Amino acid sequence: MLEVEKDNLCIHRIVGEKVDNIMVEGDVIVPDIKPDCLRVIHTSGNVCIYKKEVLDGKVKIEGCINTYVMYLADDEQNSVRSLNTSIGFTEIFQLEEAKVGMSLEEQTLIKQIDCNILNGRKVNVKVGLEVRARVYSNDTIEFMKQMKEQQDIQVLQKGISIHSLKGDGNSRVYAKDTLMLDNVDNLAEVLKVDFKLINKDTKISYNKVLAKADAIIKILYLTEDGRIGCVQGNIPVMGFIDIPEVTDENICDMKYELKNIVVKPNSVEEHSIYVEAEIEIACKVYEDKQMEMIQDLYSITGEVEYHKTEVETITEKQIVRNTCSIRQTTMIPEINGNKIYDVEIYPVILKQSALKDRAVYEGEVTLKFIFSSDVPGRIDTKTVTLPYEFNADITGMNNTSEIATTIDVNMDTFVLMPDGNMDIKIDLGFEINICKKVSLSIIQEITLKESRDINIYSVTIYFVKPGDTLWNIAKKFRSTVDAIAKLNGIEDVDNLKVGEQLFIPKYVGGSKGAA
Repeated sequence: MLEVEKDNLCIHRIVGEKVDNIMVEGDVIVPDIKPDCLRVIHTSGNVCIYKKEVLDGKVKIEGCINTYVMYLADDEQNSVRSLNTSIGFTEIFQLEEAKVGMSLEEQTLIKQIDCNILNGRKVNVKVGLEVRARVYSNDTIEFMKQMKEQQDIQVLQKGISIHSLKGDGNSRVYAKDTLMLDNVDNLAEVLKVDFKLINKDTKISYNKVLAKADAIIKILYLTEDGRIGCVQGNIPVMGFIDIPEVTDENICDMKYELKNIVVKPNSVEEHSIYVEAEIEIACKVYEDKQMEMIQDLYSITGEVEYHKTEVETITEKQIVRNTCSIRQTTMIPEINGNKIYDVEIYPVILKQSALKDRAVYEGEVTLKFIFSSDVPGRIDTKTVTLPYEFNADITGMNNTSEIATTIDVNMDTFVLMPDGNMDIKIDLGFEINICKKVSLSIIQEITLKESRDINIYSVTIYFVKPGDTLWNIAKKFRSTVDAIAKLNGIEDVDNLKVGEQLFIPKYVGGSKGAA
């Protein structure tokens, strides 16, 4: 009977991935208390995902887009007004490999928003979304670690390094604050709301992962006397996720997702706006697991049967954070010294490459300026695109590495210089998630059939062919690596030369105990 030491391994692997572009559409009715819509000035929105699930053969994502439409009113003053609405959506993606119980990561980004006036009291909003869905399977697999000494069993054992999933979890947190307006500003309505998370950080403490970030909420608003104001809040976000036995040596992969955002103006006398953002923080913890695993085995006196399972997992996982600083001076004649109310920043990656010890990016940043018009009480917009190139030094990376990159806008300033030029400073925070896929052959269900006596009866001459290893040659002729190496004076068993002549001691015999 074979005595084998076994162990368990948690395999965290991607079973399916889908990237799709969808269009979400809805109509906005102008309330009776507001004037007709003459022209749309600007449209923006925030995506909230409130439910996602993995089903057999598909994934389902439900959410909404909170949209803000700024428009020129058809009234005597041609004033600036706004329409706020929430457009819900449900999207189902077909993924044959998906099964109930698997985990889902998704990233949903607004790629474009188009607004069309149907009539003075009705506006149609179309939002183009890019949805990236990735389904993971967490499988616990039993493997053969090592075999207790068996004289006639030859075992090929190999040290393997992988990143095994140690634990995962999530937490719901709320960023709440009351943003104070200037005392002279009597709020009439909210024109637009921007939300982003920056300064993301992770700490390990007492079987918990502490996730920290800053929620930046920026609100453009209209006062009762027709002026436009802006207020911004920086709200600390903190959440704890229980992960047993987590240590500083582990890698914590954190994902943040906006679930809902509430913006509620307080009474005019309070000169303030209450904001509340619901955020889900999901955490996966990986450990670098070094282990010995039986890769192959055979008997020189009998037949060994076993079942081998091929599984794919990851190794050499890293999460690298780096900053791309964009510094540029440019002329924007349309602004012409007018007051800038807001700048929306949309960074995209057009091309990325994994090279030796570095990742190379080419992309562009789209800037949408909202500024005061030469006509009192009006606002205008202008879009500017800036190209960028960025190299991130990452030790151990090469062209076989898998890369997943997210970008946050960590800092931005726009200063209009006396000569009319715009001094632009933007810091893009790159979070680069790197790993390599590795395929494991896991041996299971070993069975040893009837053994035979060992009798050396001949030596075979063999010439090394391309792809040969000493192990494969020994297994083919029912010899041993040690016996072949000793007979041929081989010092380095991993260094065979094609065409090299080897003498192979060959073993045969009858059933044990035969005369």
